[in-house]
Amino acid sequence: MAIGDWFEVPGCTDLYYVDVGAYGIPEYGTVYVVDAERPAVVDTGLGRNREYVYDLLDHLEIDPEYVVPTHVHLDHAGGAGYLAERYPDSTVLTPKRGVEHLVDPSRLVAGTKAAVEDQWKYYDEPVPVPEDRIRGIEDGDEIDLGDRTLHVHHAPGHAPHHCFVHDDGDDVVFTADAAGIYVPETGAVRPTSPPAQFHLEKSLADADAIAAVDPEVLCYGHFGSRPYEDGIMDEYKRTLVEWVEAVRQKRSELPDDDAVVDYFMDHTDMVEIWGEEKARAEDRLNTKGVLGYLDYVADE
Repeated sequence: MAIGDWFEVPGCTDLYYVDVGAYGIPEYGTVYVVDAERPAVVDTGLGRNREYVYDLLDHLEIDPEYVVPTHVHLDHAGGAGYLAERYPDSTVLTPKRGVEHLVDPSRLVAGTKAAVEDQWKYYDEPVPVPEDRIRGIEDGDEIDLGDRTLHVHHAPGHAPHHCFVHDDGDDVVFTADAAGIYVPETGAVRPTSPPAQFHLEKSLADADAIAAVDPEVLCYGHFGSRPYEDGIMDEYKRTLVEWVEAVRQKRSELPDDDAVVDYFMDHTDMVEIWGEEKARAEDRLNTKGVLGYLDYVADE
């Protein structure tokens, strides 16, 4: 497997994903293509390596009718404007709270640069989506693809502008970041708790919402798909709770938050899989998100 490869999702019909290699890590950036009567692209990657998405669409000989970023974090929505530009008959559908940030990405870019720091080098500057080409979606909305329907579920634990999507054709949930980051090499699922709006209790509720759908397949926003199994979301909930508690405990032991961030960066267990740069950057981001959450709940 290599960055740029594309795959059929096992056990599904007319459902594919392409590896756009976010941050230079194979399969970290996963973009899905639903080859339905009205085709859709679910998530869009960073915008970098967007030609790999175009290659898959060209291979399938389809122009997407819908581009569906599950949320506006740029590792999921960075390619939305580029896709809208290349496919002028497509409509971009994203959670309502995120629409303004894809029409005018300036604040989104500034916030992303502040959050990811030197990892910005892996991003491309996003292209604005024309206002008349984008619609906001909300919990309970349905996206009619002709031979199947995408059902929208608001999932605000990761961010207020975040959703997961259920494809009733193959009984697939596109999890976005509501089910964590799947690590195929270990079979584990890691927490994703970015600043500035990660919320533990809402994230736990989002995991319960996926379990309530009880799909056949989970299509993760990172690293592809896996069959759904009973208890998988309970396992993720435990991972989230343990992660937040670990940060809370370390904050009580160390002199300041910078020391807490440094501690988790220095003790990351992902170096052998993702390399030192990405492993440390991931733990920095997730630790900062939990620290922000702890401040938020302390002020309530």
